[in-house]
Amino acid sequence: MINPQQVEAMIKSELPDSEVQVQDLTGGGDHYQVTVVSWQFANKGLVQQHQLVYGALRKAMSTEAIHALAIKTYTPEAWQATAAS
Repeated sequence: MINPQQVEAMIKSELPDSEVQVQDLTGGGDHYQVTVVSWQFANKGLVQQHQLVYGALRKAMSTEAIHALAIKTYTPEAWQATAAS
C-alpha cells in the first residue's frame, strides 16, 4: 500500500515543476486518480504525457503497490482554460 503523499512525491521527483492532485479512489491505497499539471507536457501528445507520469510511478506499479491508475494531464495553459470554463 502506498499513500497519496508518496504518489505525489514520486511524480514531483520526475516532474519537479508539476502541480499534482492525488485521489484515492477506493480508500484502499492502491487505486488512484492523479491530475498532473506541468510545462513538460507542452508539445507532447496525450500518450507521451501519460508515459511521463507512468515513468515516475514505474516502481510502485511494477510491485503492484499501485494496482490501478487513472491519469489526467494538462499543461498550465490547458489547466487554466479548463478552470475558466
